Amino acid sequence: MVQEVRIATRDSALALWQANWVKQKLEELIPDVAFSLVTMKTQGDKILDVALAKIGDKGLFTKELEFALLNGSAELAVHSMKDVPTLLPDGLKMGAIAERHDPRDVLICPQGYTLLTLPAGARVGTSSLRRRAQLAKLRSDLQVLDLRGNLNTRFAKLDRGDYDAMLLAAAGVERMGWSDRITERISFDLSLPAVGQGSVGIEIRDDAPEIQAIVDKLNHHESSIAIRAERALLKKLEGGCQIPIGSLGIVEGDKLTLHGLVASVDGSRVLRSRLEGPANEPEELGEKLALELLGLGAGEILAELRQEQS
Repeated sequence: MVQEVRIATRDSALALWQANWVKQKLEELIPDVAFSLVTMKTQGDKILDVALAKIGDKGLFTKELEFALLNGSAELAVHSMKDVPTLLPDGLKMGAIAERHDPRDVLICPQGYTLLTLPAGARVGTSSLRRRAQLAKLRSDLQVLDLRGNLNTRFAKLDRGDYDAMLLAAAGVERMGWSDRITERISFDLSLPAVGQGSVGIEIRDDAPEIQAIVDKLNHHESSIAIRAERALLKKLEGGCQIPIGSLGIVEGDKLTLHGLVASVDGSRVLRSRLEGPANEPEELGEKLALELLGLGAGEILAELRQEQS
């Protein structure tokens, strides 16, 4: 019987919220086990003056946590699923995907504008190439500026007037208690979210059945199916957080609907498609939709973007 479980997490405010949420839920479900947090900074936390796309490395927010799992200093690691690469290190696996929160993007604008009513030339901050591309397609008259840092830092930059508005993930904003700052919850028609957006994932060693039994208690079936499909699409496209790829899986009974998007950063080309299939074959549906997008020209867009980043 496991007596102690150490939870690896980034030390940002949002990451700590997520890790503490996992810790609290597990403590309620398994009171006989002692749970504790092991906090650390990742490469993505340390490099704040460079756009994510220019760093050009996968696992920016996960590698240090994964090393803690592999060297035995933690039994599980808590991640935002949108930060987790599709290829995990040997010896590790995703043990559970918790129930997904609102996966939408949101607009934060002190003046109360929406995406469609923002004045021409307004300065909109985002760290995401995916959001940048879809915004450029929708509003080519706006200035889209890079915005790095944790949520506290981003809100501070907005409030001091560095930006007129910013785009963020609904889940992070709400988890940090800033729901009242949301101006608009952006429809999926206007902005397809990142793969795994809104979901917390728990990574473990693949030779730890007792830990798997513990994290199983937090796995949410429908969320897991949807995100497995999204990640299969991303893997087939060989994309990462530095590539403008969006996806959203929706499970209804035994049916899975998967939306996918690949775009050029300037928004001049946005390819979008959707497929339906059985919910018990999420990876197959993800790969199938990826192939459809590649057939529409996604490969050319991704090749050009990778060449620009190299």
